[in-house]
Amino acid sequence: MSTPLTAMSLPVHSDGIQLCLAELLHYKDQAVRWLPPAQSVWSHLQGQHSSKQKGRGMNFAEVRPYQAGDDIRAIDWRVTARTGKPHTKLFTEEREQPVMLLVDMSNSMQFGSQLLLKSVQAAHFASLISWLTIKAQDRIGALVYNGSALHELKPAGRQQGALRVINQLIASQQHALLNAQQTPTSDNSSVPAIAFSETLRHLSHLCPKGSDIILISDFHTLSENDKRVLSQLRHHNRIQFVQITDPLEQGVTDFRGTEYVADGDQSVWLDFSADHTRAQFLSLYQQQQQMLKAFTNKLAIPLYTLSAAMPLLQQLGQNKG
Repeated sequence: MSTPLTAMSLPVHSDGIQLCLAELLHYKDQAVRWLPPAQSVWSHLQGQHSSKQKGRGMNFAEVRPYQAGDDIRAIDWRVTARTGKPHTKLFTEEREQPVMLLVDMSNSMQFGSQLLLKSVQAAHFASLISWLTIKAQDRIGALVYNGSALHELKPAGRQQGALRVINQLIASQQHALLNAQQTPTSDNSSVPAIAFSETLRHLSHLCPKGSDIILISDFHTLSENDKRVLSQLRHHNRIQFVQITDPLEQGVTDFRGTEYVADGDQSVWLDFSADHTRAQFLSLYQQQQQMLKAFTNKLAIPLYTLSAAMPLLQQLGQNKG
């Protein structure tokens, strides 16, 4: 875990490593900037992978005889054929659209080389989405994943829904930091890891149909085996991927010394003054990006990227004040 932070650039109330209530409450007042008719958060995150965003869906209400001016695309051809007279379907707009977050705070997210840990940036974005959801009078829920435990928050409305999410984010980050400081022993190394695929299966049981599902992760452990679960989730829900990255993952760093690096499974000395070391980082990053983009393209899932090296609101093109 490498975290040389630039204090003058840190978001309000943040130290880039810990999470506190004040820094996540800050997004409560910021969320109003993305309520209609303003541009959505997603329009500010459009990148190499863009996709038309769906609004609220439409629920079927009834069938009645066709009337002049009705949209011919809504004609119910089965009823028309059965009765011999044209009939049209009527729909009502969905009044509530639950939003479900899957927030990854596992070991690979406890990393940051410049400004924030990736897990902290994930929490900032999750907080913004939570407050935006509540201000839109929808319900917010979450599944917070730390690699060894899942914390389930069923969708809830009003301020209580958002507060439950951000309090769990704070608790999960504290737990992750404590684990990172501990030396592996027979006691804590025996805690079974939870696969990302298992988290997705749990999410599929937790989500109400018609949910807007947002996965916030670095997606380092996403695999081809996860396509089936995500494809099933897409049948009745909208899914979006938000990838959290760090510049060092691309070999971008001003550091030119030698550093001891460990990821929990293995450790090694790396010479960052060598061009080939930074090139290896970039090559691995590009391979992962190719896999992730092919994965999301195959399932028609929008993919957005946020950097842990820049404050969230700055990336969204908004002033902090």
